[in-house]
Amino acid sequence: MAKKKKSGKGLSFSTGDAGAADNPFAALSGLGDLPQAPASSVKLDEDTGAAAGAGSDGRAKMPLRVSIDRKYRRGKEVTLVTGYAGPESDLQDLAKLLKKRCGVGGSVKDGEIVVQGNKRDRVMEILAAEGYASAKKSGG
Repeated sequence: MAKKKKSGKGLSFSTGDAGAADNPFAALSGLGDLPQAPASSVKLDEDTGAAAGAGSDGRAKMPLRVSIDRKYRRGKEVTLVTGYAGPESDLQDLAKLLKKRCGVGGSVKDGEIVVQGNKRDRVMEILAAEGYASAKKSGG
């Protein structure tokens, strides 16, 4: 059986116009004047850079309770955060933040954040840093 000779005819992705190939926006330069992006309708707080109105006013007054629970969990401890009064999406975001900073798993069920393990003190520190000043330990 004869062996095939390899030829130098492979796929070549190089083009003669190197400038256009390197810049994906080169074709837009020939369009002339493009309209400007609309001004942002969200006003930012000058001090923190956060969106105005998303301050800690609502957070500070939110009566969060942080407790340890073992019921119906085969003796395993979880940290419960209850009393959140806000949109479900914000509750999900807070749960994600707590789980990430504590380095554990957890979930959101029935308006409560469940963080695996006895992380009550760490959760309290995180909530205080996030502006939830009225968060309190409960249950012993």
